[in-house]
Amino acid sequence: MSFTASVKDELSHIKATCPHCDYALLSGIVRICGSLSLKGSTTSHSRYSVTIATETGVVARMIINLTHTLFDLDTYLTVRHSNLHKTRNYVIQIPYQDSLPAFLHTLEILDATGALCTGIPQKLLQRTCCAQAFLRGCFIAGGFMSDPRTSFHMEISVSSAAFAREIVELADTFGIVIRSNQRRSTISLYIKKFDSILLFLQVVGAKRLSRAFENIRKVKRLKNEVNRRVNAEMANQTRSCMAATDQLLLIEKVQARYAPDDLPRALRQFCEVRQAHPELSLAALGELVCPQASKSAMYHRVVRLQKLVDTLEQ
Repeated sequence: MSFTASVKDELSHIKATCPHCDYALLSGIVRICGSLSLKGSTTSHSRYSVTIATETGVVARMIINLTHTLFDLDTYLTVRHSNLHKTRNYVIQIPYQDSLPAFLHTLEILDATGALCTGIPQKLLQRTCCAQAFLRGCFIAGGFMSDPRTSFHMEISVSSAAFAREIVELADTFGIVIRSNQRRSTISLYIKKFDSILLFLQVVGAKRLSRAFENIRKVKRLKNEVNRRVNAEMANQTRSCMAATDQLLLIEKVQARYAPDDLPRALRQFCEVRQAHPELSLAALGELVCPQASKSAMYHRVVRLQKLVDTLEQ
């Protein structure tokens, strides 16, 4: 199951906080993945029908339950299979019936005059819990969320610019920053920041997935920290190996001219331990000489060798 399907599955099982939340939820779903058909020449004789399409079976079942429970509407379900994308498409048809106009007016799909509403249902969103339910319905209908193990990205596709703008404003009341981008005939409302996506999940009620989302970031941070330390350690080892190679070349040049007894005791000790342990760092070499020397003291012995070689070359 994809991360998007997991989020929608959890959201579809959330119980309404108040009696109006289910209306707000259903309104958000119908506005994004529903289509309205009209037959008749005048408003008074118009016969409406509604078609709602979704790719998630649990969402289709939830929509049917809500339309039956809230409005006692008859519905017909058609399941279509896509061999190309290996997916199912659930199409819910609500034909014209006496209670359908009340369905459309209550969800503020149509106004009192029968005209199509373009914005969010203001009357349904008077309560905070209802506004949260509406955002939940919007994501259930047209939302996508990438696997946070690869990237942080969430988006909702809508078709109306006015509707998109009001969703952005509604989300802003909860502190959620949503950006919009025009894509041909649709508008993509997207979030790419971890904190905003996490807040959105918490606002719409996906408590379990929000915890999983946060844990995934912790794991990613831990992996990044381990990789950073490993890379730093490898870089240190590379630099140490290159420095050891340079020091061995210095020792060869000095020993080509001087016998070991001709060198000061400190330099003689350094040459012996470096040739015996070419893989060790200066700090580790300092622990092998007697008396023990610090990393700084061992480095000064390298500097003395370099000056000695420079003198020989001159």
